[in-house]
Amino acid sequence: MSKKRTQQVDFAFYEALRYFYLENKKDIRAEYKNLSKKFLDFNSPENPQSFLRVPQFEALEMYVFLKEYLHNAKVHDIFEDWYYEKNKFAKRTSPFIAAEEQISFRFLDEKAYKSVFENMKQFAEEKFANYIFALTMGTGKTILMATCIFYEFLLAKKYPNDPLYCHNALVFAPDKTVLESLREIQTFDKRKVVPPEYVSWLEANLKVHFLEDTGTSLNIIENSKYNLIISNTQKIILKKQHKEKTPVDTLFSSLDLQGVYEEFKDIYIENDTDLMTNQRFEKLKRIGQLGIYVDEAHHAFGNELAKDMGVKKSQTSLRLTINELAKSLEEAGTRVVACYNYTGTPYIGSQLLPEVVYAYGLREAINNKYLKKVILHSYSNPKEIEYVRLVLKDFFDRYKDQRFEGMLPKIAFFGSTVDEVKNQLEPIVRQVLNELNIPESVLLINVGDPKITTNDDIREFNLLDTPSSTKQVILLVNKGREGWNCRSLFAVAMYRKPKSKIFVLQATMRCLRAIGPNQETASVYLSEENKQILEEELQQNFRIGTKDLSGQDDGKKLYQVKVRPPKVKIPIKRIRRSYTLERREITDKIDFEFENMNMEKYQLMHTVQEGLVSQFSRTEDLTDLRDKRTYSLYTLVAEVARYLNESCIKIEKILKNAKQSTDEILSYVNKYNEIIYDRIIPYLFNAMYNLNPEIITEKVELELVKEPKEGCYYIRAKEDLVIKEEGAKYTSKTFHLDTYCFDSKPEKILFTDLVNHKDVQEIYFTGMLTHGQTEFAIDYIDPESNLVRKYYPDFLIKKKDGTWLIVEVKGDNKIDDPLVEAKRLAAIEMAGASQMDYHIVKGTDVERHHYPFITKDSDATYKY
Repeated sequence: MSKKRTQQVDFAFYEALRYFYLENKKDIRAEYKNLSKKFLDFNSPENPQSFLRVPQFEALEMYVFLKEYLHNAKVHDIFEDWYYEKNKFAKRTSPFIAAEEQISFRFLDEKAYKSVFENMKQFAEEKFANYIFALTMGTGKTILMATCIFYEFLLAKKYPNDPLYCHNALVFAPDKTVLESLREIQTFDKRKVVPPEYVSWLEANLKVHFLEDTGTSLNIIENSKYNLIISNTQKIILKKQHKEKTPVDTLFSSLDLQGVYEEFKDIYIENDTDLMTNQRFEKLKRIGQLGIYVDEAHHAFGNELAKDMGVKKSQTSLRLTINELAKSLEEAGTRVVACYNYTGTPYIGSQLLPEVVYAYGLREAINNKYLKKVILHSYSNPKEIEYVRLVLKDFFDRYKDQRFEGMLPKIAFFGSTVDEVKNQLEPIVRQVLNELNIPESVLLINVGDPKITTNDDIREFNLLDTPSSTKQVILLVNKGREGWNCRSLFAVAMYRKPKSKIFVLQATMRCLRAIGPNQETASVYLSEENKQILEEELQQNFRIGTKDLSGQDDGKKLYQVKVRPPKVKIPIKRIRRSYTLERREITDKIDFEFENMNMEKYQLMHTVQEGLVSQFSRTEDLTDLRDKRTYSLYTLVAEVARYLNESCIKIEKILKNAKQSTDEILSYVNKYNEIIYDRIIPYLFNAMYNLNPEIITEKVELELVKEPKEGCYYIRAKEDLVIKEEGAKYTSKTFHLDTYCFDSKPEKILFTDLVNHKDVQEIYFTGMLTHGQTEFAIDYIDPESNLVRKYYPDFLIKKKDGTWLIVEVKGDNKIDDPLVEAKRLAAIEMAGASQMDYHIVKGTDVERHHYPFITKDSDATYKY
């Protein structure tokens, strides 16, 4: 039995899913709709103007992958196909080894597979798919959720009859406090994540309903689209009728209602006969194709998360709320498209959440600088005044006279009760502040009791994360578990053991949010007992220990890189292509050549395989059962005329004069509607217009580096891959920047070789500026997305004979990559027009100092 449990826990299918996506990305994207590819490319880190962080974008990739490639399939069905390498996973490579090497697919036998499969399936009772995206606090779950919803609405607009896409979205917060943090969705600048040509439409059609009050009604129009409803569960859930209960009923019905749900226990459902509908619920039943998004926030761990994700069966479970809503929507003739949960961890104690499709953990977020690092302080058996004195002295010594983004650093002391904070902690803190000659005005108390915390205190609390705030020492009760985001919080302190162990973890994570351009370090001050609790909770919820909070040293340092005068400008010839349309008369009959088309891509094929691993199957063509429109000549003419912006009379005349009869054209069109857009409209366009290209060459001077707004650029690099201008003997030949931060040893070797070469007059390392800091960039067409991107070569070299070289250093395994080839062709074209030469050199050639492009003998090896 224990073996079965281990398999359930240790096999992280989301890692296998991500591995498959990365290995087959090109083939997978080929099945995406163009708008999906455009949306992903706009948000890709390869786009210098992209806004999303890497984990946000990776999660978005998996979101689109599940929708466009796997068609909103349930996780256990996806796992079955993956294991047996069938359907969409027929090309899967085997074996797979998980990233953390917890379990190898090679040893996932039939028995282990069934154990994992059953674990997934038992929590998938719904008719819709349920996905979990587990991104740790501070990585941007709320923005990711908004981006996914915007994507859904854009696709729903373009493909209104496709059941894959959400026409409306309901965002759930598990409690009333996290609801406020979701207001960011309402105010978020859509231009950061939505391609510019779609922003105006989205702004005009998106209707946001923020249900912040219990008495707020939901005002949406029946059968309307693009409604974004933000609420917490008690503002949607069906209310029960209040009726007389026996003392025994009252006792047992309240046993399971604890934590954040206790305050609202009187409105959660208990059985089907105990319901009465409310206005919001009725309104939701009148809109179609609803997507449900659950922001479980970072405060939900352990039992609370287990309840809400359906792993622990409970009448207070958020999953039950969603299932009841889905059932009512189905009865009303509409449905839930899918449910997307955004949590802070993929784990519940020793168990993996079964429906996780993407995870980005606390360790990764700290190591990759998305959160602060942590210094953990613990104290053995101090008196409370000793503890407070040690903590405040260390805090003010460490952060004295510092500001971060103009804000003062703060420390939060967490108390278990109002009485503890008011009668014990506050007097001690005031005493220690006086001992340290720090004014008591830095103190702020927020305990949730209006008798103690005034309206002025609440206003000050809401302004903590602003430069105007002078508060630095905050005394709190329970603010560790709520949606309180304060980036300028640099320390937390907890002396007494709280009632709930998970509160130690929740409070600790309050101070981890990143601030400023550098990764800062937060301080956590705990008693020895609380430190041990933190260790246990980190292991339970993140599979890491306290040592992981300090961050992994990747060996890189942050360097200030300044522009070295005089500015270097490079004369080049830029090639532009201009296309003009020339209308022409149609004199010949148009031949649509239907017989040469590959019709297989339009067919709907049904394959039946008896048994999961059977080699025998049968296939039938169900194309005639597809949902398609039947066109007459007049409706076909109208559709084509609308696309080409031509008169219907003209289009009708051309179609009637075509080589194929109108009956033959209609027979093809009515069998496969897509032929209108794939064949008829393109052929008519080519017959009606000449597309005349014109190549324009213009002389321009490019700045090798733009002036930084803040006086310098910040670039991280390993110390052994950095060369500074200071002390260098060859400054006259190089250094348009005062520091060169190389990405690899071959780049540094090539630079040190050629800067000393007798034929080299100037050499500049340009490969470190890849985010719009230089004008020296080459436009190329990405062969995968067909979008225009910018390529930043590694080196620009001027020889003493006046000729220029553009040089790229590439790993041997990348030389034949289609992306590298696309960059090479674009660079050769630009270089040729500018009387320059372009060369790619292998990393192994550099390591043996072999540079055919700079030495006369192609077999020569340069020794400096």
